[in-house]
Amino acid sequence: MQLLNFIKSKTNLPEKGIKNTIQLLNEDCTIPFISRYRKERTGNLDEVQIGDIVKFKSQFEELEKRKATILKALNEQEVLTSELKLKIEATTNLIVLEDIYLPFKKKRKTKAETARKNGLEPLAKMIMSQRVNDLDYTASKYINKEVSDKEKALEGARFIIAEWINERADIRNNIRYPLERFATINTKVVKAKIEEEKAQKFRDYFDWTESLTRIPSHRLLAILRAEKEGFIRVKIEIDNERALLKMEDRIIRSNNDCSQQLKLAIQDTYKRLLLPSLSNEALNFSKEKADENAIIVFSKNLKQLLLGAPLGEKNILAIDPGFRTGCKVVCLNAQGGLEYNETIYPHAPKNDAIGAMKKINSLVDAYKIEAIAIGNGTASRETEHLIRKMRFNKEVEVFVVSEAGASIYSASKIARDEFPNFDVTVRGSVSIGRRLADPLAELVKIDAKSIGVGQYQHDVDQTKLKNALDMVVESCVNSVGVNINTASIPLLSYVSGIGPKLAENIVKHRNENGAFNSRNEIKKVARLGNKAFEQGAGFLRIKNAKNPLDDSAVHPESYKIVEKMAKDEKTTVANLIGNKAVLQKINLEKYISATVGLPTLKDIISELEKPGLDPREKAKVFTFNQNIRTINDLHEGQLLPGIVNNITNFGCFVDIGIKESGLVHISNLTNAFVSDVSSVVALHQQVIVKVLEVDVVRKRIQLSMNFK
Repeated sequence: MQLLNFIKSKTNLPEKGIKNTIQLLNEDCTIPFISRYRKERTGNLDEVQIGDIVKFKSQFEELEKRKATILKALNEQEVLTSELKLKIEATTNLIVLEDIYLPFKKKRKTKAETARKNGLEPLAKMIMSQRVNDLDYTASKYINKEVSDKEKALEGARFIIAEWINERADIRNNIRYPLERFATINTKVVKAKIEEEKAQKFRDYFDWTESLTRIPSHRLLAILRAEKEGFIRVKIEIDNERALLKMEDRIIRSNNDCSQQLKLAIQDTYKRLLLPSLSNEALNFSKEKADENAIIVFSKNLKQLLLGAPLGEKNILAIDPGFRTGCKVVCLNAQGGLEYNETIYPHAPKNDAIGAMKKINSLVDAYKIEAIAIGNGTASRETEHLIRKMRFNKEVEVFVVSEAGASIYSASKIARDEFPNFDVTVRGSVSIGRRLADPLAELVKIDAKSIGVGQYQHDVDQTKLKNALDMVVESCVNSVGVNINTASIPLLSYVSGIGPKLAENIVKHRNENGAFNSRNEIKKVARLGNKAFEQGAGFLRIKNAKNPLDDSAVHPESYKIVEKMAKDEKTTVANLIGNKAVLQKINLEKYISATVGLPTLKDIISELEKPGLDPREKAKVFTFNQNIRTINDLHEGQLLPGIVNNITNFGCFVDIGIKESGLVHISNLTNAFVSDVSSVVALHQQVIVKVLEVDVVRKRIQLSMNFK
């Protein structure tokens, strides 16, 4: 099967769109570039559809690579027939491919192999033929120095038969069917560990049974983590008796001594070879689906987090709160540069609240502070309470900002390179302040897994997770656009076609030659060739450029079209930008060419109406209930303001201003049925929740949004 047909069989996408997308991918074009600037070629496919093509293209290439390996191995064994070769080449499924290869696969020392060496394969063939009447007499002929008696001979023959049965694709598929549809996952607690403190978070699964096909992804991942940590044992079960009868129906055609031996061989095959192998296969398949669901949840959350509302270019005072070690305070200018840092001690044990307030007041005045960002970790509520009591000489907005991943950033090479003369506490505070100004620009510096918006992210396939999250970051960065004159290396590295090395070269060029004045100047960057320019130029912004299109998402390859539009309307490009009345009257049909169609022209008009518009909302001030400081202050029935800080398949977690986040189960989101939590709530959404239940011992809080 060819790549095009393979992707067509996996998607409902049009053939032309798939074919042209494959061609563009082979030309090293990126997903953001293809989806934004090559709509005519793809048939207006979006990022998700192009991402699917990339995924299935990778699957096809993996399958073809495995086929080549198998064909080579079979050829070396001199068992490759033309029929077998055609069968392998026509296969579109990796499991089917491995089933075909199984009989020829080189095996480690097995019971069957030992039996063959002892000369018992002819006896096994006679039993399989089911034509031997006096089996005891026949078996006695195979007694030798390695086979002590006829029972040993029959046992050895059964080992060989068991291997043959195990290698039959029809038998394997017969067992797969009930495993795929009717299998249950069963757990039992490891009694020696039942009292361990770490085991208690898994106690719901100490004795659990559920359909393997229906188990939610988060529950399966939790069970597998509990098994990995040694607290429970997991077993996949089906109706064994029914499965054995089906196997017998396919194999046994007689009612003699041979049939009895075959029954024993079938039982041995099933228990020793088939069930362990295929139940693991079924569990792995379910795990892959669970991984996929978890990665989708993580990707959605990450996208919402990265596209969180920025405050913008403001002078910010950021506080990383603490008790014993004090609160680290930094002052940042509107470009995120560090102007000043100090430690204050408003809380126990020093309790210098008055001194701390005086210092904050003086810093607000000295550095013209417009907003204060407070990390949401230890001592956050106490620090927020202190700041909100203060009266400043000007309006200063106060925000509580997530610290998740700040410590990872502060100890990273990126942070050391940015602030080589400051310790981790200063770097962490800077990160908190910059997150308020622009979450996207700051969070791209942190490994996405450390941001804390996932669901069992450490239990899923790490390669798939990284690839998915990298795609999310790339999509977000390119959808917003990047100011090439202020962006950091990590942010630039996610721009379409740029990557880490070119990002370094851009910053180096910027430092040595000053700010870029036009997109054309980007071509002067070392090793940034025509391809990289083509892929990235449309996503790089230059503020106050001579050509106003350089601060827009209009690609340089389309500048001439805009210039012609302006000329036809008897105005300039600068006057055309933002002039909706003129733009909406333009007849786009006259600008259609062999390479530019209506989708691109509509995008150009949309961009000219609002050039360089940031698609994100602006940050809003939020205040928690000031009377709630710890879980002990909660009681059933309270209505509290909160912020959604994580979304899972089973509900969302809400920060209500204390150390423990509360869970709004999916059933408590609305009074209607909800299949997708993300369709009801978004990350960082401000909500009102009702306290349903508080478990102080287990530190669990049950909340509801369905109380009106």
